[in-house]
Amino acid sequence: MTEPSRAPDRPSPDALLNAARRADQSRGRLKIFLGAAPGVGKTFEMLTTAQAKARAGLDVVVGVVETHGRAETESLLSGLEIVPRRAVAYKGIRLDEMDLDALLARKPTLALVDELAHTNAPGSRHPKRYQDVEELLDAGIDVDTTLNIQHVESLNDVVAQITRIRVRETVPDGILDRADDIEVIDLNPDDLIRRLEDGKVYRPRNATRALKHYFSRGNLTALRELALRRTADRVDDELLSHMRAHAIPGPWGAGERVLVCVSEDPRAAGLVRYAKRLADRLHAPWTALSVEGPRAQALSEAARDRIADTLRLADRLGGEAATVPGSRRIADDILAYARSTNANHVVVGKSERSRLFEILNGSVVRDLVRGSGTISVHVVAGEAQRETQDADPPKPLRTAAPEPARSAWPYAVALGAVAVALGIALALQPTLGVENADLVLLTAVVAVAVSFGLWPSLAAVVAASLAYNFFFLPPLYTFTIADPTNVAAFCLFTLVAVLVSNLAARTREEALVSRARAVASERLYGFSRKLAGCGTLDDVLWATAYQVAASLEVRVVLLLPEDGAIAVRAGYPPEDTLDAADLAAATWAFDNDRAAGRGADTLPGAKRLFLPMRTGRGTLGVIGLDADRPGPILSPESRRLVDALSDQGALAIERVRLVEDLDRAERAAETDRLRQALLTSISHDLRTPLAAVLGAATTLRDLDDALDGTEKADLLATVIAESERLNRFIANLLDMTRLEAGAVVPNVALHDVAEVADTALRRMDKILAAHRVAVEIAKDLPPLRLDPVLFEQVLVNLLDNAGKYAPEGSTIRLLGRREGMRVLIEVLDEGDGLPEADRERVFDTFYRVAKADSVRAGTGLGLPISRGFIEAMGGTVTGANRRDRAGAAFTIALPVPAEPARTASERAA
Repeated sequence: MTEPSRAPDRPSPDALLNAARRADQSRGRLKIFLGAAPGVGKTFEMLTTAQAKARAGLDVVVGVVETHGRAETESLLSGLEIVPRRAVAYKGIRLDEMDLDALLARKPTLALVDELAHTNAPGSRHPKRYQDVEELLDAGIDVDTTLNIQHVESLNDVVAQITRIRVRETVPDGILDRADDIEVIDLNPDDLIRRLEDGKVYRPRNATRALKHYFSRGNLTALRELALRRTADRVDDELLSHMRAHAIPGPWGAGERVLVCVSEDPRAAGLVRYAKRLADRLHAPWTALSVEGPRAQALSEAARDRIADTLRLADRLGGEAATVPGSRRIADDILAYARSTNANHVVVGKSERSRLFEILNGSVVRDLVRGSGTISVHVVAGEAQRETQDADPPKPLRTAAPEPARSAWPYAVALGAVAVALGIALALQPTLGVENADLVLLTAVVAVAVSFGLWPSLAAVVAASLAYNFFFLPPLYTFTIADPTNVAAFCLFTLVAVLVSNLAARTREEALVSRARAVASERLYGFSRKLAGCGTLDDVLWATAYQVAASLEVRVVLLLPEDGAIAVRAGYPPEDTLDAADLAAATWAFDNDRAAGRGADTLPGAKRLFLPMRTGRGTLGVIGLDADRPGPILSPESRRLVDALSDQGALAIERVRLVEDLDRAERAAETDRLRQALLTSISHDLRTPLAAVLGAATTLRDLDDALDGTEKADLLATVIAESERLNRFIANLLDMTRLEAGAVVPNVALHDVAEVADTALRRMDKILAAHRVAVEIAKDLPPLRLDPVLFEQVLVNLLDNAGKYAPEGSTIRLLGRREGMRVLIEVLDEGDGLPEADRERVFDTFYRVAKADSVRAGTGLGLPISRGFIEAMGGTVTGANRRDRAGAAFTIALPVPAEPARTASERAA
């Protein structure tokens, strides 16, 4: 909400506070290089800018920069001071993180911190890198950082809908709002795709996969639009803040913005639809504005319902609905709001008032046109609201009659107040004189106006004027006035009393309106915050039911469609079933998008009143209300409140369902991937050994007499080897099934690692026959608590993996050493190593690293099974690349038992 009551020549306090915060020299400045996707050149541009600043003499230090192996990016680090990263041990591997303490101690003028959305390693001072950046800023250090648009928290759901991938690392929108500068690094989707294909973003095999999924041209175009729009919104906010801080009258023609005026006129819905079409043509945001002036309280309930429904229509059509307090000059309030929001198009309905009415009461349209200045005013004839998919349908619903606006009690109190004031004035007359009697009576008039409004205060004015004449103006105790001077005094007293009572009554009306609006806004705000924290459908339904029940003091049930019918999903107090009449009314309300049940024209015999819950996509469910009091359940005011609450609840239900649909789509995609991987594995790893076994067995059968002993032995060896290979494949499938079912319970005892390793190596003799195997296990290793069968299978899987990816004749090393309270067992090969993007993915089920245009034979189950077995025994398995030469290194880390004891073989001996 803006500040329409602020004088146009006064700066906005909020804008001044924001400007003061930005001018605070004790806090560092934050600049964000924002991109639509990885690879657009954010880090490159940040380093280019940093090099220019360093050449200009600025103290620039690199806190953390991720080059991802890009040579042109790495070249820009030359000449810049780099703070060494801090090593963090996590699950047996080393993670390099930004050294925040070293950076704070160094305290440069500018720190470069790449990848703002990064999640820090466990054990770091802050869980997120953006929190490290905030600490640097608080210390007075300027920070340049990079961010992709998909990591902005409010856009997370939108990005997931576009890309079908949910980004887990996000930063709050407040970080972007607090940034002193945002620079968009934009790249045409075709150029970015070309960079991917050229291997300048990812390695070729990863780039091919990325192009098929995340980095499609449609996704890149949508992400690019998100980045540009988010930045445009930021620029627009900065422009408004500047105008308000310097009290600059708007609008500035920096962009288009549409404002449509909403009143109780039945044609207001047509104006909203016109404003929507105009905003679409101008590609501009738009707002529907209702000015709640003193006459708003005098409107009929039907008229107030029309205003509320029209604002809801604007909200469903994608506009912003706003209600502001106003004065008697509505045109001035509209223009003040338009200038404060930089709106340069105002849509207003054509008046059908008579000429005489406009002369006596003025014309809002004429006042708007006369005072608009550079604002374009669109005077539209409009059309009466008709029943369309956008407009709310008629409401055949009877509401409880409002309390009588007037009664005799306020007037009796007014006369009593005047009588009390008269008594006080008579008692004080000997001391203060007759000159102060009018002030005492005037005080009573003001008190009545503040407490009861205009008409009782006017009654008090009449009574006070008569009392003043009767008791204080000579001749006393008559209603005649002899002295002309006293006639003027009496008239002046009456005039002042009327003006004061009118002003006090108007102030009371505005205070009541503001108080009612504040209460309603607080309820809706609290409800929206509660819904924002709900992650499941059941939580949303319960929160909605509770809020409606608490706000309206009714019993609530919520029904949603389920298996072709609607069923109770939540209630407050809890309710599980409905009787036949209520269920019929609820079903009719859902099917026809109309109110039904108690107090409605349809099925009024039902116990409850049922109202549809809908969004722009249609009816989502039904809310049922019940109360013990007879007659209609809702008053007109409570009907508008339940509409607002049910709208918020419906949007939250739709949001949760969209997230669930997205998760189901992700699970379906993952299931399909696993199914395809399983079929691929079966087609290769099952058919290949079967074909070899079948071929060898057929040869033995058909050519038994023609084969010598050596040839028969070779064929039998083939049958045995391929059968063992097939057995390993089936065993891996069974082991994976056991792991996923949580059925693996290790039979742990103290065992010698060297003994288990020796058994595993004997099993792998034939498979590793083409390789050299070097075993270097320290003799002083303590016995470990492990399951020998599972641990042997782990070693077999790791050795088998090394044999597949290492060239023939190379050396496979099996190392074992103690490091503190852990024993590390490493399997090293001399192959191509692990791609950076695949270090963790190799432990995913059925995942296999591609080499060139081929994929190594295997099921993709050995490594995930190994990790599952080792973690079941309390250890970890990690994959990395060797430091001394090319090749992969898989490391098993197992804890050393606290109390040494005899191994199983020693006890057996």
